[in-house]
Amino acid sequence: MADYYDVLGVGRDSTTEEIKKRFRTLARETHPDANPGDPAAEERFREIAEAYEVLSDPVKRRAYDRGETFAGDLFSQFAGLDDILQQFFGGTFGGFGGTRRGGPARGADVAVAVRLTLEEAALGTSREVDFTAPVTCDTCGGSGAAAGSAPATCTTCRGAGAVQVARNTILGSVMTVSECAACSGTGSVITNPCETCRGGGRIHDKRTLTIEIPAGVDDGTRLRLAGKGSAGERGAPAGDLYVQVRLEPDERFERRGDDLHFRLRLGVSEATFGADVPVPLIEGGDMEVDIPAGTQPGTVFRLARQGMPHLRRRGRGDMLVEVVVDIPTELSREEEEALRTYGELRGERPAPPRRKRRFRTG
Repeated sequence: MADYYDVLGVGRDSTTEEIKKRFRTLARETHPDANPGDPAAEERFREIAEAYEVLSDPVKRRAYDRGETFAGDLFSQFAGLDDILQQFFGGTFGGFGGTRRGGPARGADVAVAVRLTLEEAALGTSREVDFTAPVTCDTCGGSGAAAGSAPATCTTCRGAGAVQVARNTILGSVMTVSECAACSGTGSVITNPCETCRGGGRIHDKRTLTIEIPAGVDDGTRLRLAGKGSAGERGAPAGDLYVQVRLEPDERFERRGDDLHFRLRLGVSEATFGADVPVPLIEGGDMEVDIPAGTQPGTVFRLARQGMPHLRRRGRGDMLVEVVVDIPTELSREEEEALRTYGELRGERPAPPRRKRRFRTG
């Protein structure tokens, strides 16, 4: 996953105004109309807009800096480049002498969820996900036209897909458009449709993909797989697949950001005299912790770099080991006598023995 600060080329201490200014510059440089013939331009522009959408919002930016992931928040709402620019600047990009490019619509984004254990989230893993979505029709290759024919240019808009009106905005000359009703904005019509997809170029089918889950993901993290969503109309780019991570509760550890919290249960004698106690690690195995004599309940020991890996940078969090002293609820006769003797020596005032007390055997 690309770091949003790196995508925009700004520092982590940049102001909102600096981020906005940088986005405007990159929007001009990377818009597909300014890069004819470059198939990667659209994807680059979408990455920049996604990074700006998060970093320009103070609430989302703080959450992102804490390690939360917002990939997909923008593109689950807006289908194409023109929708992105309409959201940010109130119109469609122009300025370079280009026009709105009519044509088949990009495929919709798809969202799936995967459930992981905390250990899988710490180590990274892979998952197979199944979902049903539009896929390219094999019969017509996505054209929508029957064998031996091809889509015809729309005579109403002459292939443009829209009627255009120029106006000025902060990005320069901008084109506002209205979709051509005759071709639904595609710029072409199917006069002899494919029998399999009925001219749509797509059919719904079940898909199975193997997803690589990076180490350090948290509950609610969304991973974006570009171009793995629904197939676009008649050869248009596919949408994206968003994988939302859900973590199962863990019996041993509580996750707090990238730190892990572990409750270490000690007996009274261990807390009093000290002990070497094994503490489990998230990746397996144990680490021996030296508990000093006189350790009090609630004491917290920090095991550096034994927590969760950081998702977007090197290193990992810590493990916080909280001491819990177990008070016995069942005693043998000998244990009770020894404990009462201890209490008398300490000047304590325990309750007298109860009649018909049942003692633990052994």
